[in-house]
Amino acid sequence: MEVSKFNEDRTLKAMNKYSNRSFFIEKPIWAIASALVLIILVTSCKRPTEEKPVKVLDEHTLNRRVDRSTVDPLTKQVYVPIYSDIYNQTRDSRTLLTATLSIRNTSLKDSLFITTIDYYNTGGDLVRSYLDQAIYLRPMESIDYVIEQQDTSGGSGANFIIDWYSKRPINPLFQAVMVGGLGAQAFSFTTEGIDVEAP
Repeated sequence: MEVSKFNEDRTLKAMNKYSNRSFFIEKPIWAIASALVLIILVTSCKRPTEEKPVKVLDEHTLNRRVDRSTVDPLTKQVYVPIYSDIYNQTRDSRTLLTATLSIRNTSLKDSLFITTIDYYNTGGDLVRSYLDQAIYLRPMESIDYVIEQQDTSGGSGANFIIDWYSKRPINPLFQAVMVGGLGAQAFSFTTEGIDVEAP
């Protein structure tokens, strides 16, 4: 009877010993697992890095004016059609558009000099002149001029006349982008500038 009790006590001690050892083995594993889960949760909830806003160049003078004495008299002239509004269903119903004139210097090496940017309405009347002195665009630089949607001074037949020159042959891009909407639908289209005979 005493031997049996002795054996039972030994068995209980051995079980407690192994269970304690198991506890000490499981404890570090549990701590490591918990730490890993915490790291995953923190990194997955990390806020995305905020992107810095891109500055849009729409300074009309660029603060880079050209002395009139250096202006090349052999300038070229471009006509860019602008649709400030378009007819919708009937002649009496019009949809107003936002128009953007984009001037792009496509040269990698040479500057584009611009002496005139004039905006005319449908009747051929000068609405406004954007330049009072020649400016230049550096290689690969662009500039935009926006005719806002509520500006109805141009009409459906508005246009820009642009005079430009360069010291070496280049092929700049003169383009207009019109954006508008009809109900829930939005649309856009572009027009290309065409060379005209300079005065």
